[in-house]
Amino acid sequence: MDKIGGRRDKPGGVGKEAGMTAGGLVLLLEKLIGRMAACPSDDVLSRLEEMQKQETEENAAAIYGCMFKNLEISRSTGRPFCQDTGILHFYVKAGASFGLLGGLNEILVNAAQSASASVPLRPNAIMPFTDKNTGNNIGPCSPYIHWEITDGDAAEITVYMAGGGSSLPGFARVLTPSQGYGAIEDLVADTVRTAGVNSCPPLIVGVGIGPSMDIAAELSKKALLRDCGSKNPEANARAMEERLFERLNNMKLGPGGTGGSESVLAVNVEAAVHHPATLAMAVSFGCWATRKGILVIDGDGTAKVLSHSGFNAD
Repeated sequence: MDKIGGRRDKPGGVGKEAGMTAGGLVLLLEKLIGRMAACPSDDVLSRLEEMQKQETEENAAAIYGCMFKNLEISRSTGRPFCQDTGILHFYVKAGASFGLLGGLNEILVNAAQSASASVPLRPNAIMPFTDKNTGNNIGPCSPYIHWEITDGDAAEITVYMAGGGSSLPGFARVLTPSQGYGAIEDLVADTVRTAGVNSCPPLIVGVGIGPSMDIAAELSKKALLRDCGSKNPEANARAMEERLFERLNNMKLGPGGTGGSESVLAVNVEAAVHHPATLAMAVSFGCWATRKGILVIDGDGTAKVLSHSGFNAD
């Protein structure tokens, strides 16, 4: 297993690092980004395999076959399975006593730049107004870094590649509470119906609900990054997930949007309190090639990747 800043340890576990180093964390993140580009996370891959087995339409089954052949080639070559490697997002949940917290912003930027060169990742960072490509995926808010500071000395870093196709149909609106939660479900369904085929189905659909558009949008991305098959512990949110999952799958978008038995890998809902006068909603999408990775670092320097089995034993 990999250790931050260190050599490989015995298979099956990551050892402890005497001194956690910024350079070692950059290398570990760079390696994780490369794995994400070449192989979906375990939950996405498992759900795709399930959908392929359940597919009854001949054309759709053939497309799934092409998808898995693409993944096989990508794994064997270590190259990205989609040319659009997106804009890198880092979602950081770190304890206030985490040893590298003060330099973590620089570490993440360096990891994004290094991975762009070594994987390689397609340069996707376009400067505002000039429309010039930075050439290394680094620029204002690229990579995008979201921070959540907690107690303790550990850190969890979720990495996401936000591709253009899956980002394009994102939608948000502020409703009045009198319009109700049914209106939110209708807006999600309308968005999938009108724009879902352009986002490389089957899709992961993340729905956020809150007091304002910015909070709803943030929650929709949090929902998008949850595991396929996970359930919201709150009964009403979970019921909305189930209703939307059935409703969207009945659209039968199929793989690539060409028709098939299902439309979505998952529908995940995250909700916050709302204002008495507002009920904001947002929806974010992930394509069939949704690429996410999760790295956990304990206070003693032990590091483990949760999203990709076998990663730490490589």
